[in-house]
Amino acid sequence: MRSACLLLVLLPLVAGAETAYVTDNLRLGLHKAADTSDRAFRTLDSGQELEILSRDRNYASVRLPDGVLGNVKAAYLVFDKPAKLIVAETQAALEASQSELEKSRADFAAPAATIASLETRLATSESTLETSTARVSELTAEVDDFQSRHEQYKYSLPFKWVSGAMFVCLLAGFLAGLWWIDHRSRKRHGGIRIY
Repeated sequence: MRSACLLLVLLPLVAGAETAYVTDNLRLGLHKAADTSDRAFRTLDSGQELEILSRDRNYASVRLPDGVLGNVKAAYLVFDKPAKLIVAETQAALEASQSELEKSRADFAAPAATIASLETRLATSESTLETSTARVSELTAEVDDFQSRHEQYKYSLPFKWVSGAMFVCLLAGFLAGLWWIDHRSRKRHGGIRIY
């Protein structure tokens, strides 16, 4: 029971808690006085590059890239790049890589379309080739069949031709025989037909 009451009392405190982070955005004053006792004439942000001219335990005399000289507290100087600068450089490199990737994609878009078109044409050509190969095989089989039949019947004539020729020959022979008998009969009887 006691723990339940304690829980009810602490519940609003737990519910009202927010997550927060320590900032890495440091602003360091640049001073004219060596002990930084005067008012800062310029503010340096975290990640500012500078050259240390002299340094003691508490203070450092520095020169900025634009040539401005001043003094800062030495405790805030580090020789490793701060996380803010590393993140900014990493983001810049990432953006450069992404833009290069987009450029590469754009550069390869036209060849990719050409490759796709050529692959389609190749597939169509292969299909046509397969169909043509099958047709050539069929025609080769037919030619082989015709050649074997030609060899088999090389010296023979078709039955229709032979029977038609025999019929014509028999008819011509019959008619020629009738004429010959008629001619011989007339010659024997003085040109008169007796039948």
